[in-house]
Amino acid sequence: MRGVMVQKIFCLLITIMLEFSLAIGIGPVLGQEPFYKGKTIRIVVGLSAGGGYDVYSRVIARHIGKHIPGNPTVIVDNMTGAGSLISANYLYKVAKPDGLIIGHFLGGLFLQQLLGKAGIEFDARRFEHIGVPAQDNTVIGLSKASGITSIEKWLASKTPIKFGGVGPGSATDDIPRVLMATLGIPIQLVSGYKGTAEIRLAVQSGEVLGISNSWESFKATWRKEVESGEVVIVLQAIPKAHTDLSNVPLAINFAKTEEAKKLIQVGVHSYGSVARPYVLPPGTPKDRVLLLSRALQQTMKDPEFMADAKKSNLNVDPLTGEELEQNIREIFNLEPPLVAKLKEILQ
Repeated sequence: MRGVMVQKIFCLLITIMLEFSLAIGIGPVLGQEPFYKGKTIRIVVGLSAGGGYDVYSRVIARHIGKHIPGNPTVIVDNMTGAGSLISANYLYKVAKPDGLIIGHFLGGLFLQQLLGKAGIEFDARRFEHIGVPAQDNTVIGLSKASGITSIEKWLASKTPIKFGGVGPGSATDDIPRVLMATLGIPIQLVSGYKGTAEIRLAVQSGEVLGISNSWESFKATWRKEVESGEVVIVLQAIPKAHTDLSNVPLAINFAKTEEAKKLIQVGVHSYGSVARPYVLPPGTPKDRVLLLSRALQQTMKDPEFMADAKKSNLNVDPLTGEELEQNIREIFNLEPPLVAKLKEILQ
């Protein structure tokens, strides 16, 4: 009887160890090799090389592997097209849900799904959410060649300024459209660029004269233009002034109606928390989702990663996978009248 009892206790301990290993994402126990050992993880970035989404992913790729049991190789692939929609659809419909493919595309596509954008073949709520490395602080930058150095001068002008855009769902497109509708700022949006790196070249050549972009991206990939004064930040599309830009006015302070303020809050301010999502295909095993989400959070605290991020002028202000998922669900709980108005503005 005692031998039977000992055997039952041993079996119970083994079961607990196995469940615990899955729950905390450390992989198999009892001498089995971790799933990720000898494997390669691909981060599929929906925008072109040299832009902010690409730079974040390449810095993360250099460090996240050491926080994953088995220490896999991590590489970055760029899958451009349709403002990152091609990559988002690929992750949802084509990519194997094995934990070896991570997607990084424009988080603004989640709102576009709610608005019924043509071509979206995913349900944002069914992705497996890993987290975000930073929450965007969107600002408006104008080329020195535009002759506009302040929002007051811009509002008084009747000549539209050409803005470069990536596509619906991006801060480059959606936020200018909301600001045009709510503040009356004269903008002519030229969309279809593969990423902000291409827009930067277009600004340098005079093809376009402005961009709505995150301050994080400006610091990381437009630093020379901003420091030289070739690009001037004239407006902040965020609820509270960034510490780097205390003298730059907030867009919402120029809204003249309550509806305009509400539309800016919903269509502009809420963008930042979901702008840079890292997600997995639906159906990815939960233990791998948890493991990768945990690895991303550990990477955000890694001194070597932080030093690398600082060198690349990247802001680090992460959200967990659970926080990202909650923010996405809040988008789908928007009041129907606001959804209808945003649909009118953005589509």
